[in-house]
Amino acid sequence: MATERPHLAVIGAGPAGLAASLAAAARGVRVTLIDSAPGAGGQFYRRPPAGLGARRPEALHHRWRTWRRLGDALAARVEAGTIRHLADHHVWCVEAVEPVALAEPAAPEALPDTAPPPARPGSAGFVVHALLGPLQEEPVTVRADAVLLATGGYEKVLPFPGWTLPGVVTAGGAQAMLKGGLVVPGRRAVVAGTGPLLLPVATGLATAGVEVAALVESADPKAFLRRAVALAAQPGKVAEGVRYGAQLWRRHVKLLPRHTVVAAHGEQRLDAVTVAALDTHGGVRSGTERRIACDTLAVGHGMLAHIDLAESLGCRIDGLNVAVDEEQRTDVPGVWAAGETTGIGGAALSLAEGHIAGRSAAARLAGTRPDPHTWARAARSRRRAREFFAALDTVYAPPAHWTEQVTDDTVVCRCEEVTAGAVRNAVDELGAGDVRTVKLLTRAGMGWCQGRMCEPAVAGLAGCEQTPARRLLARPVPLGVLARAGDPEDD
Repeated sequence: MATERPHLAVIGAGPAGLAASLAAAARGVRVTLIDSAPGAGGQFYRRPPAGLGARRPEALHHRWRTWRRLGDALAARVEAGTIRHLADHHVWCVEAVEPVALAEPAAPEALPDTAPPPARPGSAGFVVHALLGPLQEEPVTVRADAVLLATGGYEKVLPFPGWTLPGVVTAGGAQAMLKGGLVVPGRRAVVAGTGPLLLPVATGLATAGVEVAALVESADPKAFLRRAVALAAQPGKVAEGVRYGAQLWRRHVKLLPRHTVVAAHGEQRLDAVTVAALDTHGGVRSGTERRIACDTLAVGHGMLAHIDLAESLGCRIDGLNVAVDEEQRTDVPGVWAAGETTGIGGAALSLAEGHIAGRSAAARLAGTRPDPHTWARAARSRRRAREFFAALDTVYAPPAHWTEQVTDDTVVCRCEEVTAGAVRNAVDELGAGDVRTVKLLTRAGMGWCQGRMCEPAVAGLAGCEQTPARRLLARPVPLGVLARAGDPEDD
């Protein structure tokens, strides 16, 4: 009887997951690509449904040719049966089972040069548990010999007075509405916070006809000059930023560098924001406050990696990112990771990491040692992108004293309605010294999102470092599904 081809489950169909799936499938691996979105592409390549009749969806994107190449290649592989694409599947847990055994945590560079055993009929190293459809109630399991995590990242938003008003959205949320639904969140917007995402968001809104009253960026322009050498190593990315800036200038969008949002105002919904200049120490300069009328505030303070599945599998976490070696392997045998989950770095870096991870997984699942020379070009791209975004990380940082603007009555944890005052009381009066203790004393982080949104704010207000919080489940799961999770089922 012929041995069945090894099976790789790729979780996430953004740039990293697409590149990994295509690279592995091209080398004889059976791939199941699992993603929560109704279509492949992730946030970066998000597109409106065909039913909306968008005549020029590429107008809201750059690198559209790259998407067309990836999308066409995926469609061809799905038609040929070498990739199975499971859209609208929400993964909540990945189990490691025999024959792949969990290893003791070790530095990725010290990983042994061994591969998981080749696939055998009826065997699987991992079981992926997902919920199907928008209601997320129907369970689905996928068994695979290895897993590649390409789960991407999510936005970091720090609280300020009024941030819970209707009309205040995340910067990525505003972009998703525009790309995915061809709708805008309002007529007059302020885009604020920090990070490279703000430029394309402001440009996209302005292109769609929104009056962008101001782009409020807390970064200091002088910081870019201090990192000029590192940034110049990626002239394409610099040129991209210049093009965005030029488009905003032509549309008369006011740029307010080294400024921050102090408060959002309104009764039933947002009607204005107050912004202020920052001093050299990251504090608000008294007397510089100005009020800007708007019905939308798109705000973000960078990105965080989605690491829940990696944490539950026992993968080593470096800071707030999944640790990987030069092949994109984690320290858990049979588990690879690529893209934003290993560190925020944009689509180009995700494509390079995904390609390397897919090639490595294909070789090792076949029982052979991969040749790094075969992905040398992708490795060079990965190195340059990592260096570029490491430099950007030092430029784009939230104001050092942002917590001073958060009043005690400001809600920090929306799920449990915990205020900043309650967090400060837990620290000052009850002796809490870390996020977990604050959670136990105030319930901050015990709600629907399990702290994913409020954790950075709680850590900042508590004056402690944000550390990975190991969660058994990556998303809420109905109890009935959880009770049946151990029952034998077919894929």
